[in-house]
Amino acid sequence: MCLAIPGRVLEVVDEEKQIAKVEVAGVRRNVNIGLLTGEERPSPGDYVLIHVGFALTRIDEREALETQRVLESLGQAYQDEVEQIKASSID
Repeated sequence: MCLAIPGRVLEVVDEEKQIAKVEVAGVRRNVNIGLLTGEERPSPGDYVLIHVGFALTRIDEREALETQRVLESLGQAYQDEVEQIKASSID
């Protein structure tokens, strides 16, 4: 199962390559924010939905927390996704 998981943007680490440091379920990883432009462009403190290393959309904190709660209720499927995030890296 592939999930889009909410994460909080901590900082933009490479503006040219459009990479941001994002915290997802306690794990910090670099993700590509290049798909988000204009008003969708995230800033530190914003939440985004992430799938395979790309931020797909910016969401508000309420939606992020509710999505996180629903995902956690999936049990093993969610845990598998978190493990994949832990093992991933974008430099």
